[in-house]
Amino acid sequence: MEPLPSEFLAFAHRLAEAAGEIQRRWFRKRLDVEAKADWSPVTIADREAEAVMRDLVERCYPDHGILGEEHGRARLGSEWVWVLDPIDGTKSFVCGRPLFATLIGLLHEGRPVLGVIEQGILGERWVGARGHGTTWNGRPCRTRACPELARAMLGCTSPQMFARRDEKAAFERVLGRVRQAIWGGDAYGAGLVAAGTLDLVVEADLEPYDVLPLVPVIEGAGGRVTDWEGRAPDLSSDQRMIVAGDPRIHAEALPLLRAG
Repeated sequence: MEPLPSEFLAFAHRLAEAAGEIQRRWFRKRLDVEAKADWSPVTIADREAEAVMRDLVERCYPDHGILGEEHGRARLGSEWVWVLDPIDGTKSFVCGRPLFATLIGLLHEGRPVLGVIEQGILGERWVGARGHGTTWNGRPCRTRACPELARAMLGCTSPQMFARRDEKAAFERVLGRVRQAIWGGDAYGAGLVAAGTLDLVVEADLEPYDVLPLVPVIEGAGGRVTDWEGRAPDLSSDQRMIVAGDPRIHAEALPLLRAG
């Protein structure tokens, strides 16, 4: 498979820089927080960051599709589709905690081929692309070896996301096997997996824009991302995700999540 054209990598950096500027402009400012139809929070920062990125895509690649969290979808049948989550972790953002991220993805014929995790407050950026591997602030990064769950550090945004009884039970089976767990972080946790400081992230109640940009970042660093059935994420994916730095703990955790 051919490496992703470098022009798309350069453009992804432009998008990340634009979103990071919006993050810094509004971070720790007094913001009105609205509730969307699903009761998740949204602010002017979310909307502005996505609008700036969408405008760049429309001007530079008008034939490409766009899937965004705040401003909807356009031309999803296109060969190339940009996936945008302007602030993944709005609760952290409005509380002034720098554990949120902008997510940027690019799909080619429905498959994730480029991903960015941008944390503009801490000055951290992970970029993964087909044929290029993954970088963390411009330097190659790799997940760490973790041969078994008993040695793994698990990350999860919140136990409240496991609303269904079966999902909660599945998560608790994994939780009971790991060495230690931390809470909070949203997509930033996936960046830590790519950096080799966290081993596993298990979550539910997600949307495609929460997951698809993570795939090239994690896989390019040596890890795996699937749903709880072991399927590769796409636009119609299950809302439950497992991100593993070492494929061996992915293989160990998956049956625990599937078990009824």
